[in-house]
Amino acid sequence: MLRHKARMNQATVTRETLLEPCSEGPRTLTECTLDDGDFSGIDLTDITFERCSMKRVRFDSATLTGARFRNCRGAEASFVQADLADAVITGCDFSNGLFRRARMRLEGTKLTGADLTDAGLLGATFAEVLLSFAKLPGMSFRKARLQRIDFSEADLRKCDFRLAVLEDCSLRNASLDGCRFEQADLRGADLGGIELRDARLFRGAVISRVQAAELLSQLGLEVR
Repeated sequence: MLRHKARMNQATVTRETLLEPCSEGPRTLTECTLDDGDFSGIDLTDITFERCSMKRVRFDSATLTGARFRNCRGAEASFVQADLADAVITGCDFSNGLFRRARMRLEGTKLTGADLTDAGLLGATFAEVLLSFAKLPGMSFRKARLQRIDFSEADLRKCDFRLAVLEDCSLRNASLDGCRFEQADLRGADLGGIELRDARLFRGAVISRVQAAELLSQLGLEVR
């Protein structure tokens, strides 16, 4: 195990470790273990985590501005009210994590079953994110370009998708009560599981002929 003030490799990291002053610039933790650790409220600005294990870790109310999470595994991690402004989460698995009222941006991340209620995602980048069974009620995706996002079975009640463009996304069997889709481009979305009685939610949205045919088929009609 190699330890260094600014760089740590394959170490077990504790709260006391990260509270120690670091005079050599932002820390980089590589292949470290933080499982079950409580790092709530700590200022970890610009820290980098690479291939770290973070199962059930707690970063509640921590300052993680500019932080980088790369290929980390943190099932059931908690980031409640954490400040992840300008942070980038890439290639990570935070399934069943808690991100309530956190601020962040997401790329190539698995968040199956995660709770993102009131998370600050305005202006965030979304690409290749797995959000199936996640909780995102009332989230605004207005004017967002969503690429390869899996919202299947997610709680999307009262979300705002107005003017959004969905590319290779899935809304299959998602809870969409109260959502707004005016002028949204849904031609690249999987709308499977949407029943015709719910089609009014898509008033003003752009859908493809194939999608329209799938909805009308529920009435026994065929679009040619």
